[in-house]
Amino acid sequence: MPRYVEVAVNVPRVSGEYHYHLPQELEGEVQVGQLVEVPFGQQRVQGVVLGFPEIPAVVETRPVLGIISEQVVLTDKQLAFLRQFAHDTLSSLSASISLMLPPGLSQQADTQYTIVQSPGLGERAALSKSQQRLLDLLEQRGPLHGRQIDRAMAHVDWRASMRSLMRRGWVAGRPVLRPPRIGARQVRTAQLACPAAQAEARLDELGRPGTPALARRQSLLRALLRQDGPVELSWLYAESGANLNDLRRLEALGLVKLGSSQVWRDPLQSIETPPFPPPPLTHDQQSILEQLQAGLLAAQAGQETQPYLLHGVTGSGKTEIYLRLVQLTLELGRQAIVLQPEISLTPQIARRFLARFPGQVGLVHSQLSEGERYDTWQRARSGQLNVILGPRSALFSPLPRLGLIVLDECHDDSYYQSEPPFYDARQEAIAYARICGAVCVLGSATPNITHTYQAVKKRWRYLALPARILAHRQEVQAHMQQTGGLSRYRPLEGEAETVDLPVVAVVDMRAELKAGNTSIFSRALIAGLGEVLERRQQAILFLNRRGTATYVFCRDCGHVLRCPRCDLPLTFHSPQAPRQGESSPIYQSRQAPLSCHFCGYQRQMPSTCPGCASKRIRQYGMGTEKVEAEVLRLFPGCRTLRWDAETTRQKGAHDAILQHFVNHRADVLVGTQMLAKGLDLPLVTLVGAVLADVGLNLPDYRSPERAFQVLTQVAGRAGRSPLGGQVILQTFQPEHYVIQAVRHHSYRQFYQQELEYRRQLGYPPFTRLVRLEYRSPDEDKARQAAALLAEKLKAWLHAENRSATEMIGPAPCFFARLDGQYRWQIVLRGPDPAELLRGRSLPDWRVEVNPPSLL
Repeated sequence: MPRYVEVAVNVPRVSGEYHYHLPQELEGEVQVGQLVEVPFGQQRVQGVVLGFPEIPAVVETRPVLGIISEQVVLTDKQLAFLRQFAHDTLSSLSASISLMLPPGLSQQADTQYTIVQSPGLGERAALSKSQQRLLDLLEQRGPLHGRQIDRAMAHVDWRASMRSLMRRGWVAGRPVLRPPRIGARQVRTAQLACPAAQAEARLDELGRPGTPALARRQSLLRALLRQDGPVELSWLYAESGANLNDLRRLEALGLVKLGSSQVWRDPLQSIETPPFPPPPLTHDQQSILEQLQAGLLAAQAGQETQPYLLHGVTGSGKTEIYLRLVQLTLELGRQAIVLQPEISLTPQIARRFLARFPGQVGLVHSQLSEGERYDTWQRARSGQLNVILGPRSALFSPLPRLGLIVLDECHDDSYYQSEPPFYDARQEAIAYARICGAVCVLGSATPNITHTYQAVKKRWRYLALPARILAHRQEVQAHMQQTGGLSRYRPLEGEAETVDLPVVAVVDMRAELKAGNTSIFSRALIAGLGEVLERRQQAILFLNRRGTATYVFCRDCGHVLRCPRCDLPLTFHSPQAPRQGESSPIYQSRQAPLSCHFCGYQRQMPSTCPGCASKRIRQYGMGTEKVEAEVLRLFPGCRTLRWDAETTRQKGAHDAILQHFVNHRADVLVGTQMLAKGLDLPLVTLVGAVLADVGLNLPDYRSPERAFQVLTQVAGRAGRSPLGGQVILQTFQPEHYVIQAVRHHSYRQFYQQELEYRRQLGYPPFTRLVRLEYRSPDEDKARQAAALLAEKLKAWLHAENRSATEMIGPAPCFFARLDGQYRWQIVLRGPDPAELLRGRSLPDWRVEVNPPSLL
């Protein structure tokens, strides 16, 4: 009797599991969690073995074709998490599996297209532009896979045209499954092939006396005598000056053995790790660490622990708590995942973890090469790494003895994946910790309203760090000596543990305009910048907009230049050349000064209005480029850095900019929300929010919360040392409750006000949401599809008597057209709206459970 296997296939938009049988030669070879190749329709596809059912779900099963990876790619705990993940997010198992496999190993089926017969001239003239373009592409480049055509014809729905060409017999397609494109890195090595004494005795026999070849070979052999095992050839060449011919000569003499060995591609290998000795803990830190240690011991004993919400003001020492907690976890023989919301934060946090846990830390994020991510996955899977750092994707690292998951800056929306499969890493981390018997800690100075509400209702454990720790005393003393006493620092009496949060001044920009100040900077901010520069300290200027101007507008007819694919205003970027010493490639890489920040469309700035031909077309609004230019205009000798998506395109750019600023190679750092996340900069004594109102009035229920969080976080970059600090918020709405809560550093004030608004409006945490979005290049099709689904949802709600669940919409999304796609949405709001959709097929719809935004 054949043995059956249940397989989740790696095919887009396919849900469910499929049953196959094992051919005789594979019986006893296949394990749960292995990657196998199976037939699926006319294709050969990858799949992961989920189990061995006694009885198949179909009468006739097809055979497993082969094993792709001898190693088990998913642990038992990951498989359990996989099922929970698919249940929580309404995703298919196949879509979920792709998150857990390393890049290069996971491959999806594709189709290879080849021209069989070229159409005649008359037939070709009757083809559509898309069909002609496809034929031209195949004639020029030969057979192509579907993914290659996707790249060559971006933003074009070419598949219908290709099917028409295939029906006419001009193009043929065949299914293909590419082999894994990544594997272990092998390097060539050499080592002694005889006893050391024998090698030394033959040093004079390696060539003719007095020749360069003899000297090279002697140097090479002596280099090998100093080593205990195999040595990379590249190192040997550099050490001895020898070459491959010299090695082969020594091999022929029986002195050297050539071979190869695997080397790890480690992205942390080049990171310098200055010493970070553990600082003494404050009383509050010690108390919290003891509570978390009790949770670790309870989890180790098999008890289920609640998630911990660590609410600590900026600079309160949360990172040191994480480090001590990881140390305790490792002492218990378990492993830890530490998540950060942004790639930009990982180099800074990696240095501290590497200093504390050398040789045990791995890094995972999307800007690494496929080889680096694959090797980190391999080392984690084999137990060689005990700590994994990274953004949300690091959650899926295959640590076999996971005991702790930490989510730093847990309020950040970067923990939510906004492309399929949609998921919230915070909720999934809690689920994964429960499956693994691990402890989950979520830390933030500005927790989400829903997270704090969970703690208030005793569903989570609440831990508070209400005071900022006085830090960086030695750095400030060194700075005072270097600046000749220009700093306002005065040594504190005693060893005070804590320091007050910086004073926040709110500047009404309406009053500035009335006083005749038309600059983007208030008089208070200009004075503050002058004081910082005079004292040789540093400042941060925050504006959550890129570019020089945020839109281009005709003053005669009102025409606004928009992206033809997104209907969003185009942003103007100054076409300036890089300043002396500037390493950022942004000005060289940008082809046109007008660009769409969503799809990347670019064009030149027109000299006249496209609508009325008027010459009175100008740029309006401001972004980070304009802020930087204004700083340089007001303070010509000032050294500035800009930190936004434009200046961080290259690998390593985040770390390079941060290190320049940390080493005081710049006086003012201008940037977007990247500045608001976890930076610890002792010389920053001034933070200016150039326009605190950005994002405050968007039509989304979480807009006030996001504004409060980003302003509080960016304000927290000031005053982290004995130098003290101040924050200046420039706003046109100084009376707004968000601005007032930031001014008083009052999370409690904001939480109570916002929670009451949510209660009145019926939004989370008092309800749950599901957002359904339909996209199409055809506006009518999108509207009709939304209307059709709305009728089905009404019928389902009525049939299941879900009177507590309401439907909002259908309606166009706030950003109604993006990347050439019209967007319509329906929102379900109620106690558990996801349950209404469970098990129901919604092809072509994007389904998000509890999304962080409804825009």
